[in-house]
Amino acid sequence: MAVNVAEHAGRVADILGHPGKMPIGDEWVAASSGATLTTSDPGTGRALAEVPLAGAEDVDRAVSEARQAFTTWRRTAPLERAAILWRIADTLEAHADELALLETLDTGKPLEHSRGYDLNSAINEFRYMSGLAARVNGRLSPLSTMPSGVFHSYTRLEPLGVIGAITPWNFPLANASWKIAPALACGNTVVLKPSEETPLTTIRAAELMLQAGLPAGVVNVVTGDGSTGQALVRHPGVNKITFTGSTSTGQEIARVAAENMTRVSLELGGKSPNVIFADADIEAAILGAVGGGFWDSGEVCSSGSRLYVERPALDRVLEGLRKATEAMPIGHGLEPDTAIGPLISARHLDRVSGYVEEARGEGVEVAFGGERLDREGHFYRPTALLGASPDSKVINEEIFGPVLTVVPFDDATEVIDAANATSYGLAAGVWTSDIAKAHHFSENVEAGVVWVNSYGVVDPTMPWGGLKKSGWGRENGEQALHEFTEAKAVCMQVGSL
Repeated sequence: MAVNVAEHAGRVADILGHPGKMPIGDEWVAASSGATLTTSDPGTGRALAEVPLAGAEDVDRAVSEARQAFTTWRRTAPLERAAILWRIADTLEAHADELALLETLDTGKPLEHSRGYDLNSAINEFRYMSGLAARVNGRLSPLSTMPSGVFHSYTRLEPLGVIGAITPWNFPLANASWKIAPALACGNTVVLKPSEETPLTTIRAAELMLQAGLPAGVVNVVTGDGSTGQALVRHPGVNKITFTGSTSTGQEIARVAAENMTRVSLELGGKSPNVIFADADIEAAILGAVGGGFWDSGEVCSSGSRLYVERPALDRVLEGLRKATEAMPIGHGLEPDTAIGPLISARHLDRVSGYVEEARGEGVEVAFGGERLDREGHFYRPTALLGASPDSKVINEEIFGPVLTVVPFDDATEVIDAANATSYGLAAGVWTSDIAKAHHFSENVEAGVVWVNSYGVVDPTMPWGGLKKSGWGRENGEQALHEFTEAKAVCMQVGSL
């Protein structure tokens, strides 16, 4: 099917409702400077829409609106907050088709992925956090050094205030929801800065939140580039920054936030190991490796980009990977049956290709793939590299593309050591029919998430976050409530000593 870009670009303007503007407080505004950014379709490289390039003045206005809204929102009854979060989920669901279209046009991912994962993830996050809004509880904490009945001591979990949220380009709507929903459930307000590459679904979702009854100023969106994010991180009126993105950017955010002692949570990069033992269900493991490495063109922080295969199964796994990827249609995200979409930009395509070419020059075997597609857009074939040394860039650095490094191994101790020999620790997978082996791997691998005989399963109930340079803190699950609240201790003398 030929994709009519002009037709879809026209639909983008209609869907957004306020083209070229962003929601701050109860208004839709352009950047105070009048500056704009252009977002484009990765499947064609052609422009889709213009959005404001917010500056420090715009960020200041958004923080001021969020601060003002906080005084009321924090005192809103928990069940009322819960009801609004549930209505937001319903409203997103009612507009799922248009949001999925925006997500696919902006990110390039297949429409099926946008609707099946991104939209569902956002909807489920708001529903799950709706259920937790009335469970943001402290606890009784009787004093251990005083007689019973003399003091009444307890803790309160209180909202932090204004949350500055910065989201990446690969899962813009899902990541925005992972930050907004728990923040709001706890009584905070939000200023969210989406990636300049993919701002469209965030803008539209903010409008839908207002339609669902969210008071103006509780969620504000400032679109822009890195300078916009810097202004948000530096703002003294922001109580916490929650960021998803690259490790290098996360490190810089931590440094800057320290100036105001702004709290920070960071969900950063990964170089996740996916381990296949020879006793596994090999066909299932091959499918898991394909999904873990190539889903959404490998532009996934938890991508199982380091595939370790026990030597007796190596040939079978490589052949299975090759056949599976050859059967996956590559194309524009709106084309029917597309399984692999484009990379986000020409610059990122150059980056991914550069890693493969450097490895090739070092003598690493390209088992399959390893080339761009000669067509409009930013496409790269699913690729497997074999024979990379443990200290090579393709083993140690996050490529963030459809590139697997396949490494044979001979025993469990060897593969666990190899899996942990990285500065990252976000996720890991293991495929085996031996339950003891699965437990041993899960206990000893350095990762925040471990999948056994599966890969990439994500749910609102599951805490999400990494170790080492993969970040600080956790999203999702009840643990997320502690990322958006402060514990206050209260001690009252109620009796005589």
